[in-house]
Amino acid sequence: MEFKPVTHVLFDMDGLILNTEKLYTIAFQNVVSRFGKEYTFELKLKLMGTQAHEAAQTLIEALNLPMTVEEFITETKEQFQILFPDTDLMPGAKRLIEHFHKHKIPIGLATSSSEESYHLKVDKHHASLFSLFPHKTFGSSDPDVKRGKPHPDIFLVAASKFPDRPKPEQCLVFEDAINGVKAARAAGMQVVMVPDPQMDKSLTTEATLVISSLEEFQPQLFGLPPFDGN
Repeated sequence: MEFKPVTHVLFDMDGLILNTEKLYTIAFQNVVSRFGKEYTFELKLKLMGTQAHEAAQTLIEALNLPMTVEEFITETKEQFQILFPDTDLMPGAKRLIEHFHKHKIPIGLATSSSEESYHLKVDKHHASLFSLFPHKTFGSSDPDVKRGKPHPDIFLVAASKFPDRPKPEQCLVFEDAINGVKAARAAGMQVVMVPDPQMDKSLTTEATLVISSLEEFQPQLFGLPPFDGN
């Protein structure tokens, strides 16, 4: 596939920068276990990248849980308070973000998380790294993001926060989720996907480029400054 040069970069967060997807799995399973249900990987793929209320609604309907969206969110928040503060960075994330910052490539964060959830995950260990993002968009709490991924809203809103207002084709998105890839493509942007290793490769075909880790990414493919020594 031919890659087109870009000038701006947008990052998803969960499962891409932060290794939180396994924590979401633990939290959701802890809640559904009370009803004798299983939070399967297939269901997880449908939820990844969606806003909190959308994810809760989908899961409740899929597993026929006797609870409201608000009840599910309240219970999972209690789990998150315990699990999220000590989350780890994904391989290659720190190096890539710092590389773009060093070379003055405009970067933004576009996460479906709420601002409250973001602070739970970031403040204890990763505040300095995330301070390199001058613009952050929180899909579950930003009123401008009307619809969650796979709709394009979050990436269009995130791109509009850059002072020079780049066109969609000038933006490169980094994602791990199918819904995120669909959202980026719907926004008219190229997207690099770092999928969960369990994901069937047939589900990754909409991405511009698929890599197994951010450590593999070569910025020069998209007209961005290469890493030192490349």
